[in-house]
Amino acid sequence: MKPFSRADRVSGQIRKKLSELLYKEIKDPRLNGVLITGVKMSRDLRLATIYFTKTQIPPEDTQYREEAMKGFQSALSFIKRTLAQSLGLRYMPDFKFHYDESFEYGARIESVLKALRQEEHESDNSTS
Repeated sequence: MKPFSRADRVSGQIRKKLSELLYKEIKDPRLNGVLITGVKMSRDLRLATIYFTKTQIPPEDTQYREEAMKGFQSALSFIKRTLAQSLGLRYMPDFKFHYDESFEYGARIESVLKALRQEEHESDNSTS
């Protein structure tokens, strides 16, 4: 039995190549600081769901998701053409982009835990 399916291997290649494209070749300011966090392929390799997040954003800024989505839509033909040349697939999959909220969720959990630890530390000091 194979340890990884073909879809897993293709998704890994797409993630790597797309990350390189974002870093080296795509100059759209809406995609500055965008990180590809994952790629999930359908079994028939016809659809790639690409998860992304954006670094260095102020917590109150909510427009970055829409702006990044517009940036991806603007660069979609370039991305597909470039990936098609480097991947050598029979069919180039369609791409769906989704914002990965797990990093923000993790940051919220971390801040709550930090606040709880600080409250516990303060209550220990006040009872002494």
